[in-house]
Amino acid sequence: MLYVFGFIGLFTLGGLTGLFLASLGLDVHVHDTYFIIAHFHYIMVGGMVMAYLGGIHFWWPKMTGRLYPESWARFAALIIFVGFNLTFFPQFILGYLGMPRRYHAYPDEFQVLNVMSSAGASILGLGYLIPFVYLIWSLRFGKKAGPNPWNATGLEWQTPSPPPVNNFDATPVVTEGPYNYQGKEAITGV
Repeated sequence: MLYVFGFIGLFTLGGLTGLFLASLGLDVHVHDTYFIIAHFHYIMVGGMVMAYLGGIHFWWPKMTGRLYPESWARFAALIIFVGFNLTFFPQFILGYLGMPRRYHAYPDEFQVLNVMSSAGASILGLGYLIPFVYLIWSLRFGKKAGPNPWNATGLEWQTPSPPPVNNFDATPVVTEGPYNYQGKEAITGV
């Protein structure tokens, strides 16, 4: 859920900055500046990568049959969120101040914000590396996942993890309420 919350925040900020680009007076000023780069990355990376990481973390136990260390996952989500904002938020300011895109050198007054952005990129890179390491680690050393590690009510969570080839031994009976595929009441953990 931390990745989902991060996605909502980053995608919303990216979407709201897109409203500024619809205003001709501001768009003329920030056209072809770092403001556009920041907006694009908040939408595409903040939106897609955060959602992708959230999905991978949610489905990992079902796909692999192994659990990852949740404390490391929380830490990685925080590092990615902080690193992302430290990388791209200063670029909104740089673009508003007029720093153009695709320049290899920039005026000295932009030094501090560019160094902040570079430091954020290093933190973001580390944040992306941490899940890669613990997810690969969990394939061999992670605790075995039960069929429903999240206490979810969906039918897909009523099969073993990872699911067998045919998913169910018998055709599941789908009824209203919190029932498992055999028609018995499911344990909801409440």
